[in-house]
Amino acid sequence: MAMPVSGVATETPAAQVPAGRTLGRIGRAFRSNRKATAGIILLAIFILIALFPSVIAHDSPTADAYPPHLGVSTAHLLGTNAYGQDLFAQVVWGTRNVLIIAFVVGLATTGIAVLIGIAAAYLGGLWDGSLSVLTDVLLVIPLFPLLIVIAAYAHGGTTLVLIVAITLTSWSYTARQLRSQALTLRNRDFLEAARVRGERRLYIIVVEVIPTMTSLIVASFLTNALYAVLFASSLQFIGLGDPNTVSWGTTLYWAENNAALQTGEPLWAIAPGACIAVLGAAFALLNYAFDEIGNPALRPVRKIRHDKGAQEKDAREKGAEQRA
Repeated sequence: MAMPVSGVATETPAAQVPAGRTLGRIGRAFRSNRKATAGIILLAIFILIALFPSVIAHDSPTADAYPPHLGVSTAHLLGTNAYGQDLFAQVVWGTRNVLIIAFVVGLATTGIAVLIGIAAAYLGGLWDGSLSVLTDVLLVIPLFPLLIVIAAYAHGGTTLVLIVAITLTSWSYTARQLRSQALTLRNRDFLEAARVRGERRLYIIVVEVIPTMTSLIVASFLTNALYAVLFASSLQFIGLGDPNTVSWGTTLYWAENNAALQTGEPLWAIAPGACIAVLGAAFALLNYAFDEIGNPALRPVRKIRHDKGAQEKDAREKGAEQRA
């Protein structure tokens, strides 16, 4: 906790609440939030599938060991594709690749945005001007066409190439958000106290500023992870990924190449598409939940609406009793 400094009023930032109490409060907030509960359950299911794919799907996703175009059965829950590969195994094993991209890109993009956005806001001057220009340049360039160009010139389209391309092009919007939030904190009393104590700039940014923006940083990570899934799957779908990689996007790529919807194999395209949608919904639900938990203005509104609805219901019941 920051020590009071003569002549400088101090306040206790949110980051200086004991960690156990903070985690307990967050846990209670999550348990009482339906969006958070649903998002955690969905994400936990996908993580378990990614960790133990061989337990869930016993067949190899790349082995063409079965007759092609088999229908749904107990042996092949989603049937087989035109190459005799088990579709259920491809969807299950593809979960790992998608989650690796989501979490790595989410962490890397958010980390770069935190460093650039918060450093620009706190340091100001030439640092702020230079970093803001770099951020603005990336903001005005259409993101997905830029990704297509980078992936097309980076031959191979491996998972690493997709991670690097999406990370280097996706941090600017998050950096702008974090910079705006950090600007509101730059002249707060607890930062003035840290400067008077003689703390270094790096210490102030890492220890004093960043912990007060935890909810926004976590929400930014969830958003970046969601867009990483969408961008990577889109690039793989249009053929700019490695077609030999087992992933939902490459499964969609092969389904489109073989006209799965027109040849009576809709599950070849629907199953990976549905997984992308459900995983995206999990990240979006967690994002909305963090917004509600971290923004006190949203909670009283829901309570007032609930109380108002309860009062109207009581009034209707009393009116019905009086008429009876």
